[in-house]
Amino acid sequence: MLELTNLSKTFNPGTVNEKKALTDLSLHLAPGDFVTIIGSNGAGKSTLFNAIAGTFLTDRGSIRLDGADITFAPEYRRAKSIGRLFQDPMKGTAPGMTIEENLALAAGSGGWFSRLGRGDRARFRDKLALLEIGLEDRMRQPVGLLSGGQRQSLALLMATMVPPKLLLLDEHTAALDPGAAEKVLRLTREIVAEHRLTTMMVTHNMRQALELGNRTLMMDGGRIVLDIGGQERAGLTVEDLLRRFRANAGKALDNDRILLSD
Repeated sequence: MLELTNLSKTFNPGTVNEKKALTDLSLHLAPGDFVTIIGSNGAGKSTLFNAIAGTFLTDRGSIRLDGADITFAPEYRRAKSIGRLFQDPMKGTAPGMTIEENLALAAGSGGWFSRLGRGDRARFRDKLALLEIGLEDRMRQPVGLLSGGQRQSLALLMATMVPPKLLLLDEHTAALDPGAAEKVLRLTREIVAEHRLTTMMVTHNMRQALELGNRTLMMDGGRIVLDIGGQERAGLTVEDLLRRFRANAGKALDNDRILLSD
């Protein structure tokens, strides 16, 4: 489903602020793969997502999605096939618009709000009811009035309203309180399983990285230093993962946020 070949990206080349964010990174994902990604700040996780989503063009390498070469495709065209959630619940939704209007945009009905029929509203209501947070009774309420957890749940629903070929989750529960984070994570599991979505999820929680999905990557210095799945992954503990990272990266993982997470 996704083929990344020798991706490289350097920011501010030739200056004192030069930063090699991605270095000859290659990765292949099969349809339905659910990959969790761990790495310290600056490891290249968000840069990788930005490269895939088309936020910038890479210096070298190629990106293919479902067989199509999207290496030079603009971001807005990739957005038709790629769903994305960010750490900040404020992103991914339009705060000044109502819940109903946000869903209409996600469903491809934007610009025709006055023509939304009873069937459209019933479909939106049914989708919202699946979230089990009462938003189906608040469809005319501006999204800006929702809590972080409610907004992130809505953003997840919007990103998958029309099932994408690839779903990118960039620490999408990190800014939420534990209760809201658990609910959004449960919704993530259910939606990914229902639509069999090919998914990449950045997380700082190592236990979560081993429990979710079918494959775990660890990144360091713009490279993938560990790619593990199947039965080999099933038997790993957090301590095993740390050992494998140290062996492959040549150093210990030193991110307190990751090491102290449950």
